[in-house]
Amino acid sequence: MNHALEASLDALTLPGKVGVAIASIGAEPISLGEWTAGVAWSTIKVPLAIAAWRAGSASPDQLFATITQSDNAAAEQLWAQLGEPAAQLVQSVIRDAGDEATVVESRRLRAEYTPFGQTRWSLADQARFAAGLPQVPDASRVLDLMRNLSSDHRWGLAAKGYAAKGGWGPGITGGYLVRQFAIVSGTVGVAVAADVGEGGYEVGVDVVNTLADWVVDEVLAED
Repeated sequence: MNHALEASLDALTLPGKVGVAIASIGAEPISLGEWTAGVAWSTIKVPLAIAAWRAGSASPDQLFATITQSDNAAAEQLWAQLGEPAAQLVQSVIRDAGDEATVVESRRLRAEYTPFGQTRWSLADQARFAAGLPQVPDASRVLDLMRNLSSDHRWGLAAKGYAAKGGWGPGITGGYLVRQFAIVSGTVGVAVAADVGEGGYEVGVDVVNTLADWVVDEVLAED
């Protein structure tokens, strides 16, 4: 099945480098495409929001802004309210969902961006996280928000009605990454990414929209 899916993905001839990972609880993720790992950007706001809600330090308004609008100021507030152990608390949520590898970044590596957003998160590990997310304690409120993103964030798999969260931003030495993960059933997670070079956000979103169509037509249709 993997070879057929890889050939089907390759046939899309999309700009830049793309990747797709599909994971089910208790099974090794399927990884397809050239792009396999990179900066999390705003996708990390999901475990951050859960960690903050779990700690009792987040208001409903902060959660709403962080997830549905991908508001950086609200996310920074959640991070600050968690205090010194913020990275460990966010990482604990990731572990609870079944991703045993990802290490949450605690340092501000790029002055203009959040520390947590620069966490390196592979597509396979993110898909594994997505698959396990519905079983994570204290995650239900954040999952509801992921199903109700604001209209300008409802692209890719979110546009198809799945609980999802996207992330995007420029590379240090060029390129532009747009990525997204979604829960496509109670135990299946999907993560997609497109590094579109100098194409920018709009091109990246267009590619992720195409990847979402492909996932629905070629992967989920087999289930």
